[in-house]
Amino acid sequence: MKKIKDHYFHKAKKEGYAARSVYKIEEIDNKHRIILTGNKVLDLGCSPGSWLQYASRKVGNSGHVLGIDMQPVKISLPLNVKVIRADIFEITNEELHIKAGKPDVILSDMAPKTSGIRSTDAHRSFALNKKVLNIANEILCAEGSLLVKTFQGILLDELCSEFRKLFAKVKLCKPKSSRSESAEIFILGTHKKITI
Repeated sequence: MKKIKDHYFHKAKKEGYAARSVYKIEEIDNKHRIILTGNKVLDLGCSPGSWLQYASRKVGNSGHVLGIDMQPVKISLPLNVKVIRADIFEITNEELHIKAGKPDVILSDMAPKTSGIRSTDAHRSFALNKKVLNIANEILCAEGSLLVKTFQGILLDELCSEFRKLFAKVKLCKPKSSRSESAEIFILGTHKKITI
């Protein structure tokens, strides 16, 4: 575990990323091609900013990235990135539009404050991800993609079935850079269904 931590921690420092978590999104994106040049990307729970750094590079100058977090992002970011300090349970859908358009991709690396009690943490994570799903339902563009972090456990199947209502394809992803002892797993929904 220490070797993995050290490897990704030092790699992130060396490559100028805010956190080792960048390699999770990089691995998932390399495999599933979520973020494309020119995309509008919404990053929920964006602090400390490594996913913002990655997404801004992938979308290029023609794309835009909006980050939302209750914590500040202390790194300098490119011009195609904007950050709002806010609680996702209080922010309006209008504030989540990017350059007056709907996002093509929504990313969420959010996790609730953990209690150490696995079932409690799973329920908190589920509530958080249900909110993210509601946001995606309302503002994600048709055919868009959603990636969220969640925990393995009793509520995972229920969350996956909620994803299947909204997305044509749903996959579970466990990146190599995710610590092996961690219960975290990512759910990827692609090809958002067109709702009438």
